[in-house]
Amino acid sequence: MITIECTTTLITPEGSSRIQELVLEEKPVGIFLNDEPVGTAMVLEKDLEELAVGYLFGQGYIVPGNRIFEIQVCDQGRVNVYAEATLRKDEEMITTSGCGGTGKIARRLLTERFPELAEFSLNFDQISELVKKTLTWSSLSQDTHCVHGCGYLSSGGFKICYEDVGRHNAVDKLMGSIFLGRFSPAGAAYTTGRLTSDMVLKCARMGIPVVLSRTAPSSLGLEIARRAGLTLGAYVRPGRVNVFNAAYRIIS
Repeated sequence: MITIECTTTLITPEGSSRIQELVLEEKPVGIFLNDEPVGTAMVLEKDLEELAVGYLFGQGYIVPGNRIFEIQVCDQGRVNVYAEATLRKDEEMITTSGCGGTGKIARRLLTERFPELAEFSLNFDQISELVKKTLTWSSLSQDTHCVHGCGYLSSGGFKICYEDVGRHNAVDKLMGSIFLGRFSPAGAAYTTGRLTSDMVLKCARMGIPVVLSRTAPSSLGLEIARRAGLTLGAYVRPGRVNVFNAAYRIIS
């Protein structure tokens, strides 16, 4: 169960009434790498394999090419990942702009070289498909008004949307699915959240050439996009995109 039903009091100038609302369940999930605890994420308890792998990638513990041997999703709010990895316990970490200030990335990830981006472009029909299918992927958004979505489109059309209470978690789920080889990195990601530094950084490190958002980028998110050479688009709607970098991948 990922929602609970709650009775609320609706108050208006005309009076009050009791109504039923659906509330998204937010739960802590501990992520372990080779039996070592590396962090806890407050998440929508869904797509936890992808979340755990994407979280480890985002933190810099694993990189594309590292083998994943096994993933165990436990009933006790824990995911165990067994993989080729390096635990760097003493390196400098930066607290990200994620809600609550609980996300962290290694400082070295901001200066490492990015992989070469795959050849990819998309037109406005594809952008409309990506936006519409992301926003209508499930009823959770309309039912709870408490989820972010991260949709993905690559060769052949729309592929998937991952949802979570946090925009970072939704992106981590997409990164995890690509890391696990379920989708090619040659595509376009669309998020309902802001394109801050760590959001763009994850996509750049994965080699995704087009990153789009319903809202705005930050200055450091834009700087990372420029360094990586990826296309960064904001305020995206069907028939409109404000491209902050590398507009040539958007075919009008």
